[in-house]
Amino acid sequence: MPYELPPLPYPSNALEPHIDEQTLRLHHDKHHKAYIDGLNNAEAKLAEAREKSDFALIKHWARELAFHGSGHILHSLYWSTMAPAGKGGGQPEGELLRQIASDFGSFELFAKQFSASAAAVEGSGWAVLTLSPIGKKLEILTAEKHQDLTQWGAMPILTIDVWEHAYYLKYQNRRAEYITAWWNVVNWQEVASRLTAALKRM
Repeated sequence: MPYELPPLPYPSNALEPHIDEQTLRLHHDKHHKAYIDGLNNAEAKLAEAREKSDFALIKHWARELAFHGSGHILHSLYWSTMAPAGKGGGQPEGELLRQIASDFGSFELFAKQFSASAAAVEGSGWAVLTLSPIGKKLEILTAEKHQDLTQWGAMPILTIDVWEHAYYLKYQNRRAEYITAWWNVVNWQEVASRLTAALKRM
C-alpha cells in the first residue's frame, strides 16, 4: 500500500506563538508531503526494477528510498513529539526524567547539550534523542544528511527539525531563537511513551 501523509495531531495553529501556523502548514502539507511522494515513487521504481530484473539504476533508487523514507520517519516523529502550548514544554517526569538525569547528569545539562547540538548542525538537518541498544543509554545524535544517520539499532524518541523551512518565516536566520521556543511545545508524555516502548524492544 502506498504511504500517506499522516494528519497533524493538533490544529495547525495549536503551537502558536512558538511555531507559527503558516510555517506549520507549509512544513507539513508541502515539505512532508514531498517526502511521501518521493518514498512512494522510489518503492514503485524498485518494484519495477525487480519485475524487469533491470538494476541499472539501483544506486539512484536506493538513495531516493533512504532519503525520502528518512524524511518521512523523522517528520512523523517531529509532529508527534510536540503539543499545544500549555500541554507541552516544561520538564518530563518519572522514568524519562530519571533516564535523562542518569545519562546526562541532569535535565538542564541534557537540554543544553541538545540545544547546542541542534544549533551546530551545519546547513540543514536534525538533532535526535535516541535510545542506544548498547547499554540502553540515551544519546543525542545529529544528522546533516538524514539518510546517512546510520547508528544501527538506535531508537529515536525525540527530534527537532532544523532545516530552514521549519522556522524561517518566523525566525529568519535566528535558529537559536527557534530552538529556545521549541522547548515550550515538547510533548514529554509522548517522548516518555516512546522510551517505554523502545526499552521493551531491547
